[in-house]
Amino acid sequence: MSGEHVLVVDDEPSVVEVVGLYLRREGFRVSEASDGPSAMAAIAREMPDLLILDVMLPGVDGLAIVTRVRARAEVPIILLTARRGEADRILGLELGADDYVVKPFSPRELASRVRAVMRRSRRAAPAEPDPEELRPLMRGAITLEPRRREVTVRKAPQTLPAKEFDLLWFFMRHPRQVFSRSQLLENVWGLTDYIDPGTVTVHVRRLREKIEADPGAPEYIQTVWGVGYKFETQPDPPPAESAPAGEGKAEKKGN
Repeated sequence: MSGEHVLVVDDEPSVVEVVGLYLRREGFRVSEASDGPSAMAAIAREMPDLLILDVMLPGVDGLAIVTRVRARAEVPIILLTARRGEADRILGLELGADDYVVKPFSPRELASRVRAVMRRSRRAAPAEPDPEELRPLMRGAITLEPRRREVTVRKAPQTLPAKEFDLLWFFMRHPRQVFSRSQLLENVWGLTDYIDPGTVTVHVRRLREKIEADPGAPEYIQTVWGVGYKFETQPDPPPAESAPAGEGKAEKKGN
């Protein structure tokens, strides 16, 4: 029995009832809401361990709730929707959702996705962290401080959500190595059969917007067509050459 708290938000009572039934059987503690305002009130009372959220809600729609929740916490979010278009799925992922389930769906599959997302989101820090993993990383104009989870680019601080930070940290620890989207999912998100590989593409695009001078022509996170991505280290510019000692005096003497 996990006892972890899941908030299920949907304006269809049958969906809330069935999803709640399956999750309680899995040992989760379940609370429910039927519209946007009641969902936000429930979140204000107690931030859940995971949020299952219908996109089309009365009062405040699901995508707006994702944006508000992401401003406060990295709680895992699974979106439910009757829309099948890729654009809708990508938008939800860009706003910060972790997974996307299209209606009608199997409650058993949804429960499996909840378990998978929960496994990825748990933060079980080792008793003695590996010092190698905590040392600051410097690649070109980017500096990453793992202990404080801080990033500076060209000496300017950058605020990164947790998963974007984790992705950049992984790239910077493995410079010039090429990784497929499946390998990045396994190493950054945790191995699962359910997460959409498109979430890697979304996170790479958002990360490029924050670290690249020109996101359309990235220097650091480069696409290796047909394979995946690699982090290319950029050498620091060479220092300006100074004139040899006495050269200036010689020139002055000649005038």
